[in-house]
Amino acid sequence: MKPEIPVFFSIDDAYAPFLATALRSAIDNSSKNRSYRAIVLYQSLSEENRKRIASLAQAHFAVEFVPMQKGLESIADRLSNRLRFDCFTLTIYFRLFIPAMFEQYDRGIYIDSDVVLLGDLAELFDTDIGDHYIGACNDLSVLQVQPLCEYMENVVGVQAQRYVNSGVLLMNLKKLRQANLDRHFLQLLNRYHFDSVAPDQDYLNALCSGKIYYLDSKWNTMPNEMLPVDREAKLVHYNLYSKPWCYDDIQYSEHFWHYAKDSGYYGEICRIRQAFRPDKQDGLDILVQRAVQISRTEKITLRAMQERGERIRL
Repeated sequence: MKPEIPVFFSIDDAYAPFLATALRSAIDNSSKNRSYRAIVLYQSLSEENRKRIASLAQAHFAVEFVPMQKGLESIADRLSNRLRFDCFTLTIYFRLFIPAMFEQYDRGIYIDSDVVLLGDLAELFDTDIGDHYIGACNDLSVLQVQPLCEYMENVVGVQAQRYVNSGVLLMNLKKLRQANLDRHFLQLLNRYHFDSVAPDQDYLNALCSGKIYYLDSKWNTMPNEMLPVDREAKLVHYNLYSKPWCYDDIQYSEHFWHYAKDSGYYGEICRIRQAFRPDKQDGLDILVQRAVQISRTEKITLRAMQERGERIRL
């Protein structure tokens, strides 16, 4: 009998409609000959949203909810802990605690909620990553942005071509438990408070450097106007500011709206789109400016501490 496939998500109430869309797509593209379990980690999620999301479950695809609070008190709302530059949410850190929390699993999948599945997660789960800590895809969304490439190398200490996106992870939970990922992360966070534009992602890249299996980019296909549409994409990740519920001109948006219609949240998502006004370019420009500032002025970085002899890698 093939093992159950645990698929972890982390959200709050604001992202419930998009998780429902992601789950709808994952379930529709799953094999009824396999057993899946969506495990939703949350800090704040209303009972109503839990019921609505749970209603998507099927016989072969279970949905459960796990609250997250204990042990995260030391992760405070400070600029160095904010996603990109503009918002603080503990949910981005939840993936770092999965190995310690779920000892019953030796491997599992973590996925951000701003995705749609076009392929079967069983195929991703069955990928052999050997003794690597994680399987992940190169972050192709930023390779054309030179200041961000410099940030990866100067601040994180990882070559831009080897830097991965943490939105889709095939996790070797057994190896990460043995390496005490959660404890090592918290020790570094509380000692140095490294300034960062992508906190969880930068830590994972630095800590797992040298032990990352590089997945086919089809498992983390991101909208990118400089690249042609990938007709063989298995997972589309609406990364950074490429949100089809915010803008009309997003590559691969047709897949999102296809599954959103059957998510149970279609009306809410349409209202979110109608109400949204900010300019995504402004946000991206500020993100790049902040990366440049950290790269040029910050002395206490993951790379600097590694070069001074601090144990950064697991």
